[in-house]
Amino acid sequence: MFKVLKKIISIGIVTETLEIDKNVELLGNKLKQQVNKRFARSLAIRAVDSGSCNGCELELHAINNAFYDAERYGIHFVASPRHADILLVTGCVSRHMEEAVFKAYTAMPHPKWVIALGNCAIDGGIFGSSYASLGGLQKLIQVDYQIAGCAPTPLNILQGLLGFMEHLSE
Repeated sequence: MFKVLKKIISIGIVTETLEIDKNVELLGNKLKQQVNKRFARSLAIRAVDSGSCNGCELELHAINNAFYDAERYGIHFVASPRHADILLVTGCVSRHMEEAVFKAYTAMPHPKWVIALGNCAIDGGIFGSSYASLGGLQKLIQVDYQIAGCAPTPLNILQGLLGFMEHLSE
């Protein structure tokens, strides 16, 4: 054990410095202003994976890491659709998730908005429509906004959320 401690002390601290991306900061501050104005400083999102390859989920989870930290902009992911302002759906709607997505949508309080995240949620993507897949989310419920990409980066997701906020004001 002393050998390990000695080695740790001899090597020292080997962490990288975090360089904050100015684009993320500018975009985040704009998003925070819109969230403060339209949602009383807290935007609650219920994310549902309706049958994707998990690429969009990985990028969606990345906006909560220390680099992007969406919480500081007032964006919160909630476990229940009853607490959500937005239903954010990823993946083509598989037949076995059709009912679950619809139930999540109907459980949301009014006003409610739906965002399709990724090409698969928009039009079925590479999976398309088949015996196992309904295709895009629009075939099940009305979609209010779309964030395109396969898979959209965390920066694209934040830009998409800002675009949604601007879309609300129209």
